[in-house]
Amino acid sequence: MMVISGPVANAQGISLLRDAEIEKMLDDYSRPIFQAAGLNPSSIEILLVNDPNMNAFAGGRYMGVNTGMITFAETPNELKGVIAHEAGHLAGGHSTRSAEAMANAGRPMLLGLLLAAGAIAAGAPEAGIGLMGLGQNVGVANYLKYSRSQEATADQSSITYLDRLGQSSKGAMELWSRVRNYQIITGARINPYLLTHPLANERLTALTERAEKSPYFDVKDPPEEIARYRLIQAKIMGFLHDPNETLVKYPLSDQSEPAHYARAVAYYRYSDIEKALKEVRTLTEKRPDYPYFHELEGQILFEYGRTNEAIAPHQMAVDLLPDNALLRINLGRALLASGEPDKIKQAEQELKRATILERDNGFAWYELARAYSEQGNEAMANLATAESRFQAGAKQDANQFALRAMSGLKRGSPDWRHAADIVFATQPAESTTPLPAADDINETKSAPTPLPAPKPKNEKPDVPDPIIIE
Repeated sequence: MMVISGPVANAQGISLLRDAEIEKMLDDYSRPIFQAAGLNPSSIEILLVNDPNMNAFAGGRYMGVNTGMITFAETPNELKGVIAHEAGHLAGGHSTRSAEAMANAGRPMLLGLLLAAGAIAAGAPEAGIGLMGLGQNVGVANYLKYSRSQEATADQSSITYLDRLGQSSKGAMELWSRVRNYQIITGARINPYLLTHPLANERLTALTERAEKSPYFDVKDPPEEIARYRLIQAKIMGFLHDPNETLVKYPLSDQSEPAHYARAVAYYRYSDIEKALKEVRTLTEKRPDYPYFHELEGQILFEYGRTNEAIAPHQMAVDLLPDNALLRINLGRALLASGEPDKIKQAEQELKRATILERDNGFAWYELARAYSEQGNEAMANLATAESRFQAGAKQDANQFALRAMSGLKRGSPDWRHAADIVFATQPAESTTPLPAADDINETKSAPTPLPAPKPKNEKPDVPDPIIIE
């Protein structure tokens, strides 16, 4: 699990997560719903927000889901109901707030908020800063309020989408009813979801009446989907909640898979690596075909300096799920840390595949630059660094590294053209600097200093393998 944050995210209280397992679940749930809504699934980016509050939002081409929403929803069907509702807002083209309020507030603020979230997710917080504009002192909830009529439309649309998929709307009714009751009981404590999605009694009544007429109302989640969901809830609990709380919720007497998963992470965060490995290896022995158990074992070993031991479980995770960039990055990092020439070459190949799978993953490009540098291939190291800085929105750095790369690459080669593309994309409009010829290094011009690796602000492993992008 990786944390992506930056100045904009911190100003907004936004912390975005990358996690292969959770992202896969959200993809599996969301893409069919988007298609049923008439949306292009590949055009919508799903953001996983590190926030314990029960909330979700959608706008433009983004949908965000809080970790708190995943842990609050009791079944996959409940979460799908929320996703279908958000898809209703996207398909309906619902603008947040009224047109007059948006005009007064400045329409680019909402757009900037959502685009900045996307920039941060792609590893480009500096780009996010530019996109934020006036939005730095405004929270997400203030910009994602919908009118009652828009809510009613999204309600009805969500049932239509789930009906098209032969799935029940019952989960959504149960979740929203529970949220409403919770707000009544707690009184002054306001739930962010109800702030952004006003849920009047008459709306809930109308929604329930329509849902109960659906022939799919009583369709249940398959047992294997519930089991998958429980694993992910346990994972979130282990990574993002206090370890003591996790161990109380999942005591040793509980020998279920979610309990082993949660305890493995809790012990890891307590630095009790042997107990953590015992728990996770119980899972890998029981289910050797589940890639994310191997991923966790590799991550635990890597973070505690047993990098050579980490290679095998990371390799197993990649073998089981070869098209996942995050798993390949993990493997590449472990291979690179070995310091052995043949493994460094293998790391290069893994990280190149990761950048093909996720072209905008700046951290993958940074690790690839390290792999090239370890092999003495400075031209390619500069090119990968240029791409990494470009994805981070640092245009001046990207331009300088790309120019340096071009000087060491064969003119007209694919890599030289790649560097030239970065130069053209980052060159100031008024600049007329010609492109350098191959091997034409201007010794009088100082080369840019290699940038340090992104480092976690907090050295304590509260969240494993943190990648903090400034």
